[in-house]
Amino acid sequence: MAGGGRPGDASVYASNSDLYADPRLVERVDYRRRFKRHRPRTPSVVLAPHGGGIEIGTSELCLAIAGYHPGTRVPIGQTHDYWMFEGLRPAANDELHVTSSNCDDRVARTLVTGASHALGLHGCTAAAAGLEDHDRAVLVGGRDALLRLELLTRLRRAGFHTIDAVDHPILGGYDRANIANRTRGRQGGQLELTTPLRNAMFAENTRPNRRHTTTEVFWDFVHACRAALAAREALNN
Repeated sequence: MAGGGRPGDASVYASNSDLYADPRLVERVDYRRRFKRHRPRTPSVVLAPHGGGIEIGTSELCLAIAGYHPGTRVPIGQTHDYWMFEGLRPAANDELHVTSSNCDDRVARTLVTGASHALGLHGCTAAAAGLEDHDRAVLVGGRDALLRLELLTRLRRAGFHTIDAVDHPILGGYDRANIANRTRGRQGGQLELTTPLRNAMFAENTRPNRRHTTTEVFWDFVHACRAALAAREALNN
């Protein structure tokens, strides 16, 4: 299932606050929140609003792009603030999906509104992206045109099927309310990775093993995204 704050989204919960208030849900059983806030704050923040079992693979990508090995949490270079919401259920995690435009988690909002740049990570089906079922592709959106260009350039250079989603009506990430667009400059970046691409990133695509079995595809993607964030920060606007 894709994420990103789209019109007509039939989410069960109207916001994160709505979800947290549901007495039927238990934190650390049904879901969890993970984040890292540096002192001093980092210029960029990486987000996975639908991690864990909701949009599989986005938690591991969030950690790695933020500069932490997903299996060990050991820093792999420059680190960034990050936030993720993860579904922990054995099934029906899609019920925990809160559209990114309605993400009102207090920590997420604080991290993003204090940042110059943000990158939101999402998963979508190939069909939702208008592609063939087997297509390993990433759609690059968000309101930050400079970050989008850096991501497009570096992901294409790394060999990924990369699509400019600026005009995509559903997966473009252009809504001003999208959590990734709530930075100081009211703009951010968004990536929508198709299921086949995310599947290729892990030798064992299961909850306990994903973080320990990342593939070359995973790391090529991570390095391209990290380079794009670094280049965007260097522009300093």
